Formats: sequence, C-alpha cells, structure tokens
Amino acid sequence: MNNVKSLVIVESPAKCKTIKKYLGSGYQVLASYGHVRDLVPKKGAVDTEHDFAMHYQLIEKNKKYIEIIAKEMKKADILYLATDCDREGEIIAWNVCHILEERGILKNKKVKRLVFNQITKSAVQKSLEDTREILMDLVEAQQARRVLDYLVGFNLSPLLWRKIWHGLSAGRVQSPALRLIAEREKEILAFKPREYWSILAQLLFEDRPYVAKLIVYEGNKLKQFSITDAEQAGKIVVHLKKLANGKLQVANVSKKIRRRNPAPPFITSTLQQEASRKLGFSATRTMRIAQQLYEGVNVGDGEEGLITYMRTDSVILSSEVLQDIRSFIKKHYPEASIAKSRIFKGKVKNAQEAHEAIRPTIVSHTPESIAKYLSSDQLKLYRLIWLRALACQMKHATLCTMSVDFSCHNEEHLFRLSGTHIVDPGFMKIYQEGFDQKKDADELSEDNQILPVFKVGDQVSLSDIVNKQHFTEPPPRFTEASLVKILEEYGIGRPSTYASIINTLYLRRYVERNGKQLRPTDIGNVVSYFLVKYFAHYVDYDFTRQLEDQLDEVSRGEKARIPLLENFWKPFKSLIDDIDKRVERKDVLQKDMDEACPKCSKPLTLRFCRRGQYIGCTAYPDCDYTREVEGNASSEEEKKLADGRTCPKCDSRLSIRIGRYGKFIGCTGYPTCRYLEPLKKPKDLDVKCPVCKKEFLLERQTRKGGLFFSCAGYPKCTYAQWHRPLKEKCPKCGWPLLGLKETKRSGKEKVCPQKECSFSVPFDQDKTEN
Repeated sequence: MNNVKSLVIVESPAKCKTIKKYLGSGYQVLASYGHVRDLVPKKGAVDTEHDFAMHYQLIEKNKKYIEIIAKEMKKADILYLATDCDREGEIIAWNVCHILEERGILKNKKVKRLVFNQITKSAVQKSLEDTREILMDLVEAQQARRVLDYLVGFNLSPLLWRKIWHGLSAGRVQSPALRLIAEREKEILAFKPREYWSILAQLLFEDRPYVAKLIVYEGNKLKQFSITDAEQAGKIVVHLKKLANGKLQVANVSKKIRRRNPAPPFITSTLQQEASRKLGFSATRTMRIAQQLYEGVNVGDGEEGLITYMRTDSVILSSEVLQDIRSFIKKHYPEASIAKSRIFKGKVKNAQEAHEAIRPTIVSHTPESIAKYLSSDQLKLYRLIWLRALACQMKHATLCTMSVDFSCHNEEHLFRLSGTHIVDPGFMKIYQEGFDQKKDADELSEDNQILPVFKVGDQVSLSDIVNKQHFTEPPPRFTEASLVKILEEYGIGRPSTYASIINTLYLRRYVERNGKQLRPTDIGNVVSYFLVKYFAHYVDYDFTRQLEDQLDEVSRGEKARIPLLENFWKPFKSLIDDIDKRVERKDVLQKDMDEACPKCSKPLTLRFCRRGQYIGCTAYPDCDYTREVEGNASSEEEKKLADGRTCPKCDSRLSIRIGRYGKFIGCTGYPTCRYLEPLKKPKDLDVKCPVCKKEFLLERQTRKGGLFFSCAGYPKCTYAQWHRPLKEKCPKCGWPLLGLKETKRSGKEKVCPQKECSFSVPFDQDKTEN
C-alpha cells in the first residue's frame, strides 16, 4: 500500500498534519476548507419547474484549494474522502468527487470513503480497512435541506423587504426559533403577578434554629393561594401563637432513601447546554472550541485529537471505551465508585451518523496531565467532557430525604420541616449536572440540611411564628442553554444547526442577550408577528419537526427527495404570491389604537420603525403628533443629558428624540435647525492614536449599531479601525497597535490593523491579562 500514491481529503487544515502522521509517507493529506461549492447566490439557483435541479458554483474563497486538490489527484492512484461523518461531510465528499469527475481526473482511479469519529492512530488506520462508498441517501437528504432553505430564504426574505423594510431575512428553522423567544416575551409582558402568603414557624431544637412551613390549617391542606392577603395571614399568625403557647409537638417523622443516577455522556445539544450553564460559553463558542479539540492539539508527541466527533445525537459508548473508563475509575477511585455496567440508549429516532457520544479519545489524558498544552477555554471544555464521560460509569448517589410534621395544639394545624442530605455521593464526587433555573438546581431539598433525630411526641421550642409575602413570577426568558433544549424537544433543526440558528438571530438583530437571557428586539417582534400572522403553518413547531422527520426519512432511503420538495413548494409559493398581493406595509407596521390624537382628534396608531416603536397620528403629515410607547420612554438618566440645555447653533431647547437609528439629542427647532448629537457619548479607550499621537481613540457606534474605533481629533485626524485596539506593537510591521478580531471560523485573534500586514495569532485572554 505504501508504494501507491494516495490522496486523502479532509475538511479542515488543522486535521492534515495529525492524519498525515498516522497514515505515513504513502499518503498525502489535503483540506477542502469546508464546503467547496454551493448554489449560485441568485434567483434561479433551484429550478422548480424541472425536478428542483440545483445550479452550483465553486465557492470563491475555496477555488485555490480545489485547484491544489485537482493538481495532486492527477499524480495519485486512489482518492480517500475523509470528510466529517455526518450529512454535511457526506455532501462535501460528494462535491469534491463530482468536481474531479467533471474534469476527467478520476478516470481509472479508485475512490473510497473514510469514516472515523475520532482522530486517533487506531481509529484512522482502522478506517482504511472499513472503507465504503459515498452514501447517496445522505447526499439526497442534505440537498433537500439546502433546497428548502434556499426556497424559503429567496422567497420569504424579499417579501419581508417589501412588507416591512429592506435587509430582513427569514429562515426555515430560524423563524420558529425566533417565534419561541418572541412568544415567551409576550407571556412575560402579559403576566400579572398573584399575591400569596406563607406562615413559618421558627423553631429551636438542640440549640439549633430551624424553619418549618404551615401545611395544614384548621384541618384543611393549604395550597399556594390559600392565603392571599396580609390581613388573613396576620389573623392566622395570632391564632396559631395563642394555640402553640411557645411549643410545637412532633406529630410524624418520615424518611426516604433515593437514588440518583448520573447523566449520559454528552451529545451536541447537552454539551452546548452544559457549557452555557457552567462555563458561560455561547453555543457558537462551544462548538468552535470542541472543533479544535476534535481536530487535534499538540500534547507533546505531536497533534492528537482529544475528543470524538462533536456533532452527534448518540449517547452510545463502545464496549472498548466502557472498559477503559471503568478500568480508570477502578485504578484512581475507590472500588465502591464503579457502577454495574451502565449502557445508555439514545431517544432520538434518527441519530446523527456519528458513531458515539462526545467523549475523550483517551481517558488517561486527564485534564491536569494535558493542561499545559491547552488554552484556557480548551481546558475548561475538555474538563467538562472528561468528567461527564467518567461520571456516567460511576456509582449512583444515595440521598436521604427526611420530613418532620409538627402539630400546633392538635393535628388540625401542622407545620412541616424538610431536609435532604447525601448519604453516599457516588458520581457526585466529581460531577453534577447543571440546571437552567434555581428551582431545578434545588433538587436535593429546600434547605439541603441534615436534620437531627426527631421522635414522635418530642416537644420543640417555638421562637416565633411569622408570615411571609410572595408573588408569582412570570416564565423565565430563554437562555442559550434552555433554547437549545427546547429546540431539541420540538425537533427544530439538528445538532449541527443549533449554534448557527442562535448566531443568525444575533446577527440579524432579532434577539439580544441581557446577561444570559435572550430577549427579542423590536425588529424581531415585528418579523415574528408578520410570520405568525401570515405564515403560521410554516413557523408552526409541529410542521418544522415533521419536515425534519421527512428529511431523516430521505437520509434512510425511505422517502424520495423530489416528492418532499413538491409537497412543500406548491402551497408555499401560492401563499407567498397571495400575501404579496393583498397585504400592505401599513398592515404590518401599524396597529390601530382605541385612542384619539390630543392634537387633532384623529385616531392614533402604534407604529414600528427600525429602532423601536412609537405612537403616531394617522393624519400625518398634516399632524405631526408622536410620543414614545410606555416602557420605551427615556430614563431619568437619559433625560438629564438634555434637560436645561440649549442648542449651540440657534439657542432653542434640546430634547431626546427618536429617529431611524434610535435615540439622539436634537434641536427642538428642527427642521429649521438640524443640530444633533449622540445620546451615548463615545467611550475613551485610553489608547493613543497611532497617527496623530496626540488624541486618544474612542469607541463609537455606526448608525446600524456596529462598533468602530477612531481618533478623538476627528475631523483633523481621520484614523479609524474596526477591531478593538490592543496596546501591543505588531511584531511583523512595527505598527503601534494590534486589534482584537473575532470570527466564527478562527475565534479570537490578535491582528495587525494595517491592510498590507498579514500578522495574525490566536488571542489568549489569560496570557494577555497576565
């Protein structure tokens, strides 16, 4: 075999060196750099009249890599297609093969598909023994998905431009995800809190304080809203204090032993959720770092893949891996820590084509042993994956839950004290799963405390009885973790798409993140309102799930691609044409209000613009009455920026106004005087301008909300750069500043802002701060 010239194609250049090392000198390994061709980016890329024929073109930035592959293939005898082991990888392999066939390069040459879900020597070499053909069912499914996304994007997005405003987009899976967030926000805004009260007994037993909650009053079991006001709660407190006379008596003691099993090893969605909860990573950041760990890191003996393929629905671990994990636990933890053989089974009907759950490729590579080779983010994520894989084969945790009921005078009035403690931590010694909400995290008990030994009939000292006011809370806003979880539950998208769905919502400014919480912007609300009102069927969660199921059927060879596309396209196109004819822009951007204009008595409407909503008169332009929507009004801090100030040009009063690009300070003498200034003052970065060397650079905002960094001496000095300045000299060209650049492919990098300089290195925050 070594005498035969073999060409191996992978997706990422990061894999080339590692795989080349494992294969030896008889193989040349080249990267396609992801997808090599895509639909032509214009109308007509899919011919709906002729079986949805797809018109492809080479992706411009990858043309040079295809030329290199073509050149080297002419010298080779065998082509090995070793792209990722999912549908995306399958279609990349098919496209590379198709391009080379069109050029006549593969004539009389062998083509084989290599599949491995971990980049280790044994896995790569074993894949050479188990080669297969390209699976056309997977290619068909991926083509169907691409066509559906194209048909929605190239027909629905232009409709949004005409009915709302230019630059908006809608997507087959993006739009239902936006609907989830927008509808949750509606629930929160419409929520009306309800008041309720609890009655608490402050106890003292063996010199330790405890708090018990009233659960039965006058023989009636209390529910959440049994006590709804202060007066009622006060009367109950007075009555119970009188009955108790400083003592409560133990009426009942119950104890339960519970077992808690560990979570299965990670799949794509659970990895994204846990990294969000525990590490604060976005889904995009998690997948980027996981990709690095999968492709290979130099751990002393050259590049080595540290985890298995990170796009998978499978929780399965091979018997060989299970044996390795269990042997490691036996060696490094007490014998009692090992569970009986625990095998997890997936719940997903059509799990991604990857073979196993996400796990470390070599369990003996502990996080501590390879920490010096990893960046801070890589180490955090690797430790999470390693601990989860180890914990899944450890013994269950044993918890003891104890409840003690105290009677007040008699058993017509009962208080309850509960506590839980860990009898045997089992797997919890090393790992506990995170939770999205605090109430879920409180699983062990309300107090997580060990209670003393109480016996029925014991007298307990009563320090006091108090009442406590509560209000019901609205449903929580989604976090990235909880959104991924519900996308998975509803069957919206697939593991490989969750990160891109969320990222698209950010990029389109449909959703913004406040801390960890996701909130729809006004633009997002308008788009969601339009889609739900006129395209309810296509943003319906069940429809989206059923379409994903049908794509899965295509991937299994149970359904043909063309009928699926025909069933979707004809009614969808008919609805697009109908909405385009009968719906006007004002139907979407204006909502009638039951209120008259205070200026001219004509009806008012709630209106939407790019930067929010406001109330305006229907008689415009004859009547120019407008006002802010309650809740969007300027804050006191914002008002102070304009209060008492006069225009430097005409001496008229300044006020806060709302324009196309948001709030600003403007002259009330408009349109005669057009003076304005930004509401948010540019932030001084304490970085000297590298050109004039006098003024400092300021952080400024573009009209569309993007950030750039420019000299405070403008217009005398016009220096500006897009990337956040770093006080570091470029080691290549000597420019006084570097910039912090972040991209989806490469993550954070330090780059030189000079166009003619190509300096670029990964950004390590820990090292920079140190």
